[in-house]
Amino acid sequence: MIISSSRYAPPKASAMIESLRGLGYTTATALADIIDNSIAAGANRIDLIFFWDESKSYISILDNGKGMNGVELDKGMRLGEINPLDNRESNDLGRFGLGLKTASFSQCRRLTVASRKNGVVNCLRWDLDFIATTSDDGWYLLEGADEESEHLLSPLDIYDSGSIVLWELLDRIITQDFTKQDFLNLIDTVEQHLAMVFHRLFEDNTKNKLKIFINNNVIHPWDPFLIGHPSKPWSSPEVRFSSINDLVVECHVLPHKDRLTEADFQYAAGPNGWIAQQGFYIYRNKRLLIAGTWLGLGQGRAWIRDEAHRLARIRLDISNTVDIDWKIDIRKSAARPPIHIRPWLTKYAEDTRSKARRVFAHRGRLPVGSKGDPVVPVWKTENSSGTFHYRINLDHPAIKSVLENAGKTLPQINAMFRIIEETIPVQRIWIDTAENKETPSTNFLGEPPKEVIKILEVMYRNLVIRKGVSTDNAKKQLLSCEPFHNYPDLIAALPDHLNED
Repeated sequence: MIISSSRYAPPKASAMIESLRGLGYTTATALADIIDNSIAAGANRIDLIFFWDESKSYISILDNGKGMNGVELDKGMRLGEINPLDNRESNDLGRFGLGLKTASFSQCRRLTVASRKNGVVNCLRWDLDFIATTSDDGWYLLEGADEESEHLLSPLDIYDSGSIVLWELLDRIITQDFTKQDFLNLIDTVEQHLAMVFHRLFEDNTKNKLKIFINNNVIHPWDPFLIGHPSKPWSSPEVRFSSINDLVVECHVLPHKDRLTEADFQYAAGPNGWIAQQGFYIYRNKRLLIAGTWLGLGQGRAWIRDEAHRLARIRLDISNTVDIDWKIDIRKSAARPPIHIRPWLTKYAEDTRSKARRVFAHRGRLPVGSKGDPVVPVWKTENSSGTFHYRINLDHPAIKSVLENAGKTLPQINAMFRIIEETIPVQRIWIDTAENKETPSTNFLGEPPKEVIKILEVMYRNLVIRKGVSTDNAKKQLLSCEPFHNYPDLIAALPDHLNED
């Protein structure tokens, strides 16, 4: 074999590390990556300490996992030591072997890790300032903590085994004009993110379920799907993809704002708000990778996140053996489903989006009767030549009764209906909905019962007195048409006997 000439071309350490610092982590996503390592090490308690002292501020992450010996710590602190193509344990939350380092470098200039295993503590650190000043620009991994920081590793002493990660010189966090209040706000942001990312691990009912604390305050889970909420209109059972193990989808439509208390509405909005939180939630080993994305799916063009579908959220579980197929990136912030899975996901997403759109449009009052029977709508949609129109439903009982009694005025009434159909302020409704982030009030929403009763009584008398329908059948007809299907109690209270006026 003829080997072409070659050159040994190692990257410069300082330049390479500075480049790795720009991968795009936030403090919250970086900390989630560190916590992944703790979970993989079997920890069920993780303590985050945020300590404010201006330029001397620090963040530490302590866990009670199995710890690392000297060889394991050395391997864990090296960049590129683990091949992402290697097989991993089924509970491993990593892939590239870079998360600890790149996540930490994105936030600080000094990373120290100490770990206890079998009674022995080992400690190594990366110091970017030290590397930047070396004459040969080499990859120097330093032994032990900085002498001024050794006391910050003392919390590790409470565990027989475990690890502590220390971030110092937080130059990507403590920037110019950054204040203590900004630091406190950062803590809130991190707490919200971790509550979302690890919520299923927090909700585990076993005695070893995960607990994460920030400055000794436990983080409570944020459930994107409002499991068990009494006003939730719909959710699907788990569905598995037949040819791929551990690929599971579960679809949810959340309650409309009108069906939630203000506290529940704010809670369900999540860290990024209702619009941003819609879509797929991709989990690997119950750890949330990506929250709120339509994965580039859609018919014709990719779906976007919008008001009409804000109530749609879909749980998607994948295994840690398909990261490459799904194009999971280092930060666990992007994914792309394989081609052969996309039609399957699209089918379930379309169904969920359709249901969510109906709940949003009807403000949580779906057009079905009390027993799930279809309801006669006032408006219907007609499609022709690629366009659609809104038409008044002439079979609606209230409209039909007017037409039957119209006599010579029928042409004028039909003309009036046509004018109404052709002048529906669709654009104004669309703009108002976008600006107010809510559909207009309809179906007598917010009106006092007496206003509804006035209309009901007119309809009821017409059916019973003029058409000779029995009172029982008249009530059934009213229950089956829009918008009276929303008022079964008012219909039940209508008198069983009527006198002709």
